[in-house]
Amino acid sequence: MDAPSERGEDVRPFARISRYLRALGLSAPDILAEDDENGLLLLEDLGDALFVRVVARNPALERPLYEAATDLLADLHRADPPENLEVYDPMLMSRMAALAWRWYRRAAGLVFEDQAQAFEAAFYPLLDQHAGQADVLIQRDYHAENLIWLPDRSGVARVGLLDFQDAMIGHRAYDLVSLLQDARRDVPRETEAEMTDRYISRCGVDRDAFLAAYHVLGAQRNLRILGVFARLSLQSGKPHYVNLIPRVWNLLERDLAHPALHPIAETVRRELPAPTDSILTSLKNQCATIPTP
Repeated sequence: MDAPSERGEDVRPFARISRYLRALGLSAPDILAEDDENGLLLLEDLGDALFVRVVARNPALERPLYEAATDLLADLHRADPPENLEVYDPMLMSRMAALAWRWYRRAAGLVFEDQAQAFEAAFYPLLDQHAGQADVLIQRDYHAENLIWLPDRSGVARVGLLDFQDAMIGHRAYDLVSLLQDARRDVPRETEAEMTDRYISRCGVDRDAFLAAYHVLGAQRNLRILGVFARLSLQSGKPHYVNLIPRVWNLLERDLAHPALHPIAETVRRELPAPTDSILTSLKNQCATIPTP
């Protein structure tokens, strides 16, 4: 890993979380050598068998891979999280969800800061009510392109972990949403339902409360991703992310159908344009037109 400080990067968060995960018996890369000052880590090579590649080659492995990834979360969430990590709290989550108003809405020529702020204020109490309990480590990008299949290992150690340097303390449903509502690949609905039930059973949590949190966090995450993918085109010159937006929108619609989202669902549908061909084309046509501050 090469993360020089002159680019504003820091290898220490990755190293810290890697050691924490390995101490729990999980398959984060072993750190073979470390030079914090120059932003260098020599890491164990976990191979290239990303979940997304393994399932593409052998669809029959999808269920066992997702079972292992779900079981890993259940095991991880029994452990005390590291100290002194930032908390992904309702205030921050509501602000991140409003990225959809500040960036995605630009495709329709609609940028009204007062509406973004009003949505933050409306969403905050739902997040606080249903997903305000922050007591586990969340990796935040726990999905098929960041998980490596290690079949020669056993149990949850068969799941190799990557891209966890931005880990925070958050609600236990967050990483399960990240895994099962994947912005980059279609996870079958039955797999999502079965893995959610599997997690609930293994952790002994209240089913109704957990599902409410799951869908509230799903809406939060998918709104944030709509904003991030739009920004990646508009500001960073990466229009290919726009192609993923229809999948994210469909996931958002599924979450909004849960009764816990009733207080904001109509606002979201009224104020955010559906990703029609014209909206997606607009996001691509405006690629790299907004300078980085």
